[in-house]
Amino acid sequence: MGRTYQELLDEARQSVREVDPGDLATSDGSTVFIDVREPEEWVEGVIRDAIRIPRGTLEYTITGRVPDPNTTIVVYCAGGHRSLLAARTLQQLGFRTVASLRGGFTAWRRSGQTWQAGEGLTTEQRARYSRHLVLSGVGEAGQRRLLDARVILIGAGGLGSPAALYLAAAGVGTIGLVDNDVVDASNLQRQVIHDRDRVGTEKVESARLRIAALNPDVKVEPYAGRLDASNALELLTGYDVIVDGADNFPTRYLVNDAAMHLGIPVVHGSVLRYEGQASVFSPYEGPCYRCLFRQPPPPELAPSCAEAGVLGALPGIVGSIQAMEALKLLLGLGDTLSGRLLIYDALGQTFRTLRLDRDPECPACADPNHKPALIDYDEMCRPA
Repeated sequence: MGRTYQELLDEARQSVREVDPGDLATSDGSTVFIDVREPEEWVEGVIRDAIRIPRGTLEYTITGRVPDPNTTIVVYCAGGHRSLLAARTLQQLGFRTVASLRGGFTAWRRSGQTWQAGEGLTTEQRARYSRHLVLSGVGEAGQRRLLDARVILIGAGGLGSPAALYLAAAGVGTIGLVDNDVVDASNLQRQVIHDRDRVGTEKVESARLRIAALNPDVKVEPYAGRLDASNALELLTGYDVIVDGADNFPTRYLVNDAAMHLGIPVVHGSVLRYEGQASVFSPYEGPCYRCLFRQPPPPELAPSCAEAGVLGALPGIVGSIQAMEALKLLLGLGDTLSGRLLIYDALGQTFRTLRLDRDPECPACADPNHKPALIDYDEMCRPA
């Protein structure tokens, strides 16, 4: 018959020295603390500079983290039991000077010793983001990066709806929303963040409510107004990525030029009828929107979706691509669409990618020392 947990603890106490928090208050810094709690416990706080190795992985990871068996080690857990067993394991692996912290991290914190706020994920977050945590390019560090990230969406309509939902679902911690419109029944054919009960509600408020219901980790910063030359820099400052889902040329040019001032990458998307486009404009690293379209087109060449129509699912595809590009920028993953224009033909179900180069005479990005003037182009190109 196997030994009980208590018998294992009693056996460990016979060979493992237990130390009180006060005994370590004057440590000379040579002692290595090893935290053998589970990752979801680290969010409660950790002893400063402790090496975090969950108990279940200790045997096969310790030598890579602490290669010298002569290192002075103090193992701790939450209450002092698991650390006894872990310390006994380290002795069996050949570590000569190992102790267990009596009372664990709970006693350490209560005794007034120095500790730091935890950086781990809560149990709920580990469940929510479990598919991210197993990805080699994301993991816990990447998920924390997303939770700390700030993305602002220009427009809470056809493109902004799927982009906002996927960014919120991914755990982007702060999402800004800029839109001056209210929900209309005609929006519901494609703007999936809104529903029938919110017709007449400001779009940013409708989107905020939907995001709050989807993921409580996400803070929404709504602005129920137009982005214009007088407020662009103030509204966009402090964000890591701009997702441009505007449905008009004046806003697209303004977003591009403001991004040049602030050095913030823009994830561009546009849709009309059965075709969509997406790209990433990284200020002074790749081409910008004006490298592609130097000046706004005249009104007769710039029909709106209200005039020309758009197939309902099309913004969902392009907006999702925008969300993907934003996540790649935040995580430093893969190759973004910077320097490329992705064109999607819904009727032919085809994607084409065109190479974009910086225009050496671009009025916005040709000279980093001369930022473009911020101009409201409404009279020049807004469709009547």
